[in-house]
Amino acid sequence: MFDPERLSMLFASVGFDLTIRAYPAGTPIRDAVHLALLGRLKARIHPSIRWRTEVPLPRPADLRGWDAMLWVVRRQVGVEAETRPRDLQALERSLTLKMRDSGVDSVILLLADTRNNRAFVRAMAATTSDRFPVPGRRALELLGVGVHPGGSSIVLL
Repeated sequence: MFDPERLSMLFASVGFDLTIRAYPAGTPIRDAVHLALLGRLKARIHPSIRWRTEVPLPRPADLRGWDAMLWVVRRQVGVEAETRPRDLQALERSLTLKMRDSGVDSVILLLADTRNNRAFVRAMAATTSDRFPVPGRRALELLGVGVHPGGSSIVLL
């Protein structure tokens, strides 16, 4: 029989912490929604733009990655997709560090177009306008014709 307490003591005796995580069985609903959001963005960009998903950061042993990466005329755009963001500070910090550590030229924060996410964007507008200077619609327009948006953007789709 599986005894988590005994396993925890065994791992502790050799200097490790034991972490146990549970995952829901069946269809990964969250991933399906996330992939659909990325698919909506991919459908809007010009075919000349190279697209790749789940792109790891170029640092040894770094487990972080971009949900998608766009290569637009020799410039890289990291895409972070969120279906329901909750913590603005954590999200900004994560994006700032990923941008620094990956060397991308700009970031698209891709959000599902929901009432809650529109309210989230409105609430964060005053503090994020310098980090995301390109309006989402303008970024989509430029990517649709194969042009780099010229900066980071929050895109609702």
